[in-house]
Amino acid sequence: MRSALGLLLLACAASAHAQGFAWPDGRRAAVSLAYDDALPSQLDIAVPALKKRGLKASFYLTLANDTVAKRLDDWRAVAADGNELGNHTLFHPCSASQEGREWVVPYRNLDTMTPPQMHEEVRLANAMLHAIDGRDRRTFTPPCGDRLAGGKDYVDGVSPLFDGLRVPGDAVVSEMAALDPNAVPVMAPVGLTGAQLIALVEDAARKGTMVSFTFHGVGGDYLTTSAQAHDALLDYLAAHRDTLWVATFDDIATYIRSRREPK
Repeated sequence: MRSALGLLLLACAASAHAQGFAWPDGRRAAVSLAYDDALPSQLDIAVPALKKRGLKASFYLTLANDTVAKRLDDWRAVAADGNELGNHTLFHPCSASQEGREWVVPYRNLDTMTPPQMHEEVRLANAMLHAIDGRDRRTFTPPCGDRLAGGKDYVDGVSPLFDGLRVPGDAVVSEMAALDPNAVPVMAPVGLTGAQLIALVEDAARKGTMVSFTFHGVGGDYLTTSAQAHDALLDYLAAHRDTLWVATFDDIATYIRSRREPK
């Protein structure tokens, strides 16, 4: 039996749904689950948890990560199971001049790179991803959310290659009418509890919009979300699959674009 709070959320979501943006099959909100950097805990903990509940997600591979080379068959299986392998570049270059970026090595410092260098890296990453999963279209997450290479925007130059781009921001989209598929805000929910993650999903359902999470480590590695919190979120999503559309970011971005094409 649904709680009074659950019924209230659905009623609010129905109101938002009626204001103009309709998700597939009358669902109240979309949920994008993503995992960055191709980390071992994603294959060992997150992937089995998703598969157990029949949920699909996007995995943004840093292709130079050892986990790609050493577990290539595992990543192929992730894609074959209906998940997206997204582009997160070859080497994960970031701006060393930003606060807390002492870990950025000089030869992967966006501050001293150029947009053409990054365009080549992103295109080559796409070619390698195609060799893994055989797909021609996917989405992109700029490492660290950084757009500038040598002080100039490199992301605009590669955006036509992708169905959508993820950028740092709030987890919940405030309104769909203003959403740019090339700048969908996402949050890295480091250290949040299951209840806190679920509250963000409920906020998106109340607004009739979407919520986007970008996990890194799940129960291990770094920027970690506990396996317990991750499981609690997935349990909630599985229990509400009639009202929540959990899909790859590529599927969600493609759907948003289709809603805006001239009839």
